[in-house]
Amino acid sequence: MAFIVATSLQRASFCARAFSIQKSRWHSRLSQNVRTSASASASSSHDGEENKNSFSFSNSTIATALENFVSNGATFTRPPSFDASATLSVDPSEIRVQQLSPKDNEDFFSRQSAFVSMFRGSAKYIANHRNTLGVYHIPGGLLDLPDHTVFRDLMQDIAITWLLGMQIVLVVGCRHQIRKRLGDINRGQGLCVTDRETLQIVKEEAGSVRFEVERQLARCLRVQGAAPLGGGGHAAGLNGYYDGNVVSGNFYSSQPFGILDGIDYQYSGFLRKVEVEKIRQLHNNRDICLLTSLGVSPSGEVFNVNSECLAAGVGGALGASKVIYFTENDMELRHMIHEMKIQSLRLSDATALLRYHGVKCHKQGYVTIEDESAAVNGSRDVLDMLIRIGWGTRALELGVKRAHIISPRAGAVLQELFTRDGNGVLVSGDIYEGIRRAIVQEVAEIYDLIQPLVESGKLIYRPKATLEHDIDTYYVYTRDSHIVACGQLKLFEDGFAEIGCLVVSKDYRHNGRGDAMLGYLERLALMNGCRSIFVLSTQTMEWFLERGFDAATVDQLPKSRQATYNHLRASKIYIKKIETPRDLDASELWWNR
Repeated sequence: MAFIVATSLQRASFCARAFSIQKSRWHSRLSQNVRTSASASASSSHDGEENKNSFSFSNSTIATALENFVSNGATFTRPPSFDASATLSVDPSEIRVQQLSPKDNEDFFSRQSAFVSMFRGSAKYIANHRNTLGVYHIPGGLLDLPDHTVFRDLMQDIAITWLLGMQIVLVVGCRHQIRKRLGDINRGQGLCVTDRETLQIVKEEAGSVRFEVERQLARCLRVQGAAPLGGGGHAAGLNGYYDGNVVSGNFYSSQPFGILDGIDYQYSGFLRKVEVEKIRQLHNNRDICLLTSLGVSPSGEVFNVNSECLAAGVGGALGASKVIYFTENDMELRHMIHEMKIQSLRLSDATALLRYHGVKCHKQGYVTIEDESAAVNGSRDVLDMLIRIGWGTRALELGVKRAHIISPRAGAVLQELFTRDGNGVLVSGDIYEGIRRAIVQEVAEIYDLIQPLVESGKLIYRPKATLEHDIDTYYVYTRDSHIVACGQLKLFEDGFAEIGCLVVSKDYRHNGRGDAMLGYLERLALMNGCRSIFVLSTQTMEWFLERGFDAATVDQLPKSRQATYNHLRASKIYIKKIETPRDLDASELWWNR
């Protein structure tokens, strides 16, 4: 027993200094006695030869020597007992409090500044996406990439968005797996004919990809589990931690295409109804809903549904904030003349792009292409990108706020959702629909709109002659042929632009018309090369501060505007810096949720 204790003391290198001396003495005494006994045994088997400088013993030799040593009546003194937890303590006499030197202080904060800046910049996006619903479409090809870490890391990133408070629906396709087994199956009008044998293969592959997604994502959810804010609730699992589950089932029903143009599509179908309340119950329990491309009809028949169309339809039925389509390869949009990367498209621009390439996504879940080889020079990846944009536009038409087309690699989904710069293509609705440049015939209506604010002192007086002279700088927001808001945009030197006369009819001030008007004018200024936008205000300062403007002084204005500044009126000056359209996309998140 004493030998075991001593050996343990010898191996415990982290013991406190107070025990080191006693341990040394104890080990020395034990080693001396054991070596003496072992030497005696060894000398009798080696004709009396001794090697006092170096020797080694096997475990059996040491055990035999120890047994003989103890049987001869030798005893050991047990070392003093000690508290094992004390060995991890720090002696207070060894702690010094000191101030960091300027160099150490600078080095420390320089190492932390990048993380702090990133986290501060992401905070508003985290807050905005909390409790919003997102539909992720995962193509089957992602499960079969040569680099298996891509899919694993993507599941990790999706779990992080869940941890940050998003409600998630996953739609996973298996077209890649079916093509590997069958090649390109029969098509008509852009549709795949699913016969009974093909349906059996679809069932097998859909079940396989569903299981793989469940396996990977369930693991990530356990890793990312977070303690509930209230310390409980039925979403709390063991030890008071959230324990989100991935739940799949019949959360939507389908119906068959039937016979079109003489072709029987048999078991090919499209979305019929989404079980909205059942999915919301899952989200109330902090679970993730997983859907495959197999939909069941009320009669019990199973149909093969286009997964991209399913994602758009489910997003529209649930009123999702966003639908996210992952590409299998890294793709982007780039302007052919300016060579600028295009990261955002309005619904009208996306529709025009699809029309230009002859791509059309139909609500029943199939795609038609006028001339596939000519449209995209025969590139399958380019065509897939356009098709995803097409289904994104379909999601917007069904009521989804935004659609994203993102690469699955390098945390792109986290960059797209939680950083200003993003990492994909954003397709958003035409929130500026109805805004256009004013015409001379509308001078009287603009005059009547701004007059109440002139009388209250919020705006300077503008006679009709002045409005008519400057009419090209005015823009109006119309509804049913009536002007409900207006604004003025003036361009100055050195990349400056001024927004003024921003007025919304009192009947429309709570419908986001003012924000839409401001956002439109900001985008217009950016298109004209202006990066600094300023406003002058005497009573609505807080409204502009809440929208990213910062207080400024007269000498910060362009020289020509300084010359015309009215010092008697003493309007407050506010400036907003805009670098890219993504800055404006971020602003829209707050008022167009």
